[in-house]
Amino acid sequence: MQIVPTLAVPSQTITVALGNQPCSIAVYQKSTGLFLDLAVNSVPIISGVLCLHTVLIVRDAYFGFTGDLAFLDQQGADDPHYTGLGSRWVLGYMEPWQFI
Repeated sequence: MQIVPTLAVPSQTITVALGNQPCSIAVYQKSTGLFLDLAVNSVPIISGVLCLHTVLIVRDAYFGFTGDLAFLDQQGADDPHYTGLGSRWVLGYMEPWQFI
């Protein structure tokens, strides 16, 4: 698993290579939870996905993304909140073989 670096800010865009894919990941807090948008090669893959503890974010290879993303709580089993990004909650990228 590769950890995607995040900051404890309410809105951020991260540019990172994941599985040899140039990715842009937007993570943003709303009153209803933490949400994520993912683009590969500037092409939107998913938008407005609610982030939950250990729940895969992309979920389907149909979208054209190799692997998947999930937030993991390092101190329990709560859903992520921006105040703990990068410390309590980490964003993990998993190659396809890691979650089969």
